[in-house]
Amino acid sequence: MIVLDLCCDKDHRFEGWFASAQAFEDQCTRELVSCPVCESVQIRRLPSAPYVQTRHSAPDKQPAERTAPASTPVAPATPGAAAPVTPETVVAVLQVLRHMARDAENVGERLPEEARRIHYGEAEARNIRGQASADDVEELLEEGIMLVPLPPGEDEVH
Repeated sequence: MIVLDLCCDKDHRFEGWFASAQAFEDQCTRELVSCPVCESVQIRRLPSAPYVQTRHSAPDKQPAERTAPASTPVAPATPGAAAPVTPETVVAVLQVLRHMARDAENVGERLPEEARRIHYGEAEARNIRGQASADDVEELLEEGIMLVPLPPGEDEVH
């Protein structure tokens, strides 16, 4: 998974997560990437330091003099830009996603097939959850089918 800094033609900045740079290009060409503020599909990639999200990624330790104190709020650089992500934000997002997953239909190993059916209008739109291989997840993302891999909940760990 890679995280890209993006901007629309109205200069709204936002972040996008993609399986690869090629997946971003393919989705942009098919106008599947849109601005979350104005819904424009005229999107460009902004220069940024490369960042790849893997299950083994860990935050880099920075010297104390280079990090802002935790109590100092940091405003986004431009209107529409994403705010810094804190550990508390990550925990809150995971809690919301797990809550949504509990209420979703469990389609098990049929997740890739059912996600495609919903995406292409062959099945009713609904929240689903299940299991998929890393290859299946990459293929779904490349097709423009959004999904969120989650770590197992406390009650799902064996």
